[in-house]
Amino acid sequence: MTGSVHVRVLQGAALDTALNDVARLRISVFHDWPYLYDGDLDYERGYLEAYRNNDRAVLVGAFDGDQLVGAATGTPMADHAEDFAAAFANHPVPLEQIFYCAESVLLPEYRGQGIGHRFFDLREEHARALGSHYCAFCSVVRPDDHPLKPDGYRALDDFWRGRGYDPLPGVVAQFAWKDLDQPGQTQKPLQFWMRAL
Repeated sequence: MTGSVHVRVLQGAALDTALNDVARLRISVFHDWPYLYDGDLDYERGYLEAYRNNDRAVLVGAFDGDQLVGAATGTPMADHAEDFAAAFANHPVPLEQIFYCAESVLLPEYRGQGIGHRFFDLREEHARALGSHYCAFCSVVRPDDHPLKPDGYRALDDFWRGRGYDPLPGVVAQFAWKDLDQPGQTQKPLQFWMRAL
């Protein structure tokens, strides 16, 4: 528990019940900088089915009472081999040793209360239980002069470094989604960060 918010791993019926709320939350949070994601509920529901159907995946929820206010996902990196194998092609650590901390989304009014740390704690604990040796995630890279970058934006680099993560030089994936200000999908670079467990 963090303040009035309970953070817990969702499994079984609790996971099924939360999936639609997680999908809506992802669209809401990823709408903002630096993602600028013009989300689609059907796509999000389909994407989250992978967490329901994979017993090695984890979904962590943050609840204020009964309301889902944040969520974090994770799965073995090998389960994402199709998306990320090219990025790790020249990296010495095999994908089978890496747990992928996929996304963390949290409503703005709940940030700065330690919930992000709990998201990482629970996913790293899950990764260790699976025998993973490393945890990794990726962050979207945007140009500093992007016209939609808000004034005063503070990147999360210091938070991630404080958790023991460092960017992996040259380990960059390419992923496409539709930005709010674009007519269609465009490729974005995603920089991987990793730490040993």
